[in-house]
Parts: sequence; C-alpha cells; structure tokens
Amino acid sequence: MSAYPIPINIESPGANLEAYVRAVNAISILSVEEERALAERLHGFGDVEAARQLVLANLRFVIYIARSYSGYGLSEADLIQEGNVGLMKAVKRFNPEFQVRLVSFAVHWIKAEIHEFILRNWRIVRVATTKAQRKLFFNLRSQKNRLGWLMHQEVQDIAEALGVKPETVLQMEGRLSAQDQSFELPEGDDEETFIASPSQFLAQADSDPANIVEHLDTHSDETGQLRAGLAALDERARDILTKRWLIEPKVTLQELAAYYGISAERVRQLEQAALKKLRLNIQIQ
Repeated sequence: MSAYPIPINIESPGANLEAYVRAVNAISILSVEEERALAERLHGFGDVEAARQLVLANLRFVIYIARSYSGYGLSEADLIQEGNVGLMKAVKRFNPEFQVRLVSFAVHWIKAEIHEFILRNWRIVRVATTKAQRKLFFNLRSQKNRLGWLMHQEVQDIAEALGVKPETVLQMEGRLSAQDQSFELPEGDDEETFIASPSQFLAQADSDPANIVEHLDTHSDETGQLRAGLAALDERARDILTKRWLIEPKVTLQELAAYYGISAERVRQLEQAALKKLRLNIQIQ
C-alpha cells in the first residue's frame, strides 16, 4: 500500500474543518485484501504503522457518522474528533479473523464516543446517566422530532420497543422539552419585558459572616494542599497541569505538544498521570 502524501492530524480537525475533510477524502479506501493484510500485521505483530494506515483510510466514515448528529448544536469538529477516538479504539480491538470490514466493526465504537460527548455537553444538567436512559435519549429525540408531544399510546409503544417503563419515557420527554435557564437576568431587560431569574429570588448563602469565614478557611486549606501537591510533581508535569488547568486562556494539547516536541496524545497521557498523582498527594496530606 502506498504512503499517504497529505499531512493530517488524525486527533482533531483543528480550525480548518473544510481543509481537513478535503485531506481525508483524498485518502484512498482500502481493498479487502489490503485491509486484511494491515490488520494481520497489527494483530499479529503490533505494527503501529499498520494501525495508522487503517485509521487514516477510515476517517471519511467518521465524518459521515459525525454529520448525522448535527442537530444537537455542537461543533462538527468536536463530534469528528470524538468519533476519531472511537475509530482508534476499534482499530486496536479489530481482529482480521472477524471476517468483516473494519468500518462495520468500528461503527459501534465511533457512535459510542460521539454519544458520550453529546450527553456530556448538550445540556448544563446531564439528561441521561444510565445505559437505558442513554438509549432512550437518542431514540426518543428522533421520535419527538417526528411526532411532537407524545400521546399515551405512543408512550406505551416507545416504552415497549426500548424495554423501559412508560414513566421513564415521560420523564425523559420532560427533560428533552426543558430549556437551560440563565441564572442572571438577560441583558437589556426592562420593566415591560422583565422575566424572573434565579438570581432574583434565591437566597445568598455567602451573606452569612459564619459562612464567609468558613469559606475563607476552606479556600486557604485547599490552596495550601494544591501548592504542596504541585510541588511534589516533576517540572514538566507541573508545567502541563498549570497551563492546562490553572491559567486562562488554557493552553491546548497541540501547543504543549509542539513546545515539548512530543505528540498531543502523549501530552494528554502525561496530564492524566499528573492529575492522578496530584489527587493522591492531596489525599495523603
């Protein structure tokens, strides 16, 4: 199989989505024989280059799947990026003895990552937490787009088809119909267009002097623990956590990767390891 002449960052489409899509579409689709040969090299010998070629040749399918979720108001580039993570997970688990094309095997993994991303980001408050609720969320949303408000029989039919209780269907319908509300008053409101907001009628817990002192003591203690935990990390790990979590604007994985001369995935791994060590250091204190 020939090498790919087009440089492409498979982890993220980046800012220029159109250029990314053109680059992906320029990559040739593998034949059955080519795909099987690469899968055998990866499965039998752990060939990283074979894995890379399998991922590259199937990126176009991630784009196709990601675009089917455009109705959730989330960035197409982010959806593609999450789908790419699912594709890489599928390639890692793909066995040529399955006797199926990689794309057929990978669809589950691609959609699973995109679904998880949507559920994390679609609303401020998560609308689905259990496996049954996640399945209901995506199925019910497509049903509501077609039916509008559900009648009693429609609720019963959906509950039976998805194997959940009718009460669960009604609960999810209510969540899908609800809208996130701003805590503060919308800008430009006057007496004629006034709309009550939580900031107008919720009590201020921080107005109590005892609560203020308690908050300051807690903040001081947590700050001390954080500083001690960071001091226990090596210089690179401390720098990565600081730039990723403790300053604004946050530094991207790609920028840190360029600074340290390593891949963005390696930066992410170092970040996760540093966070784990930081939590452990704080717990010990």
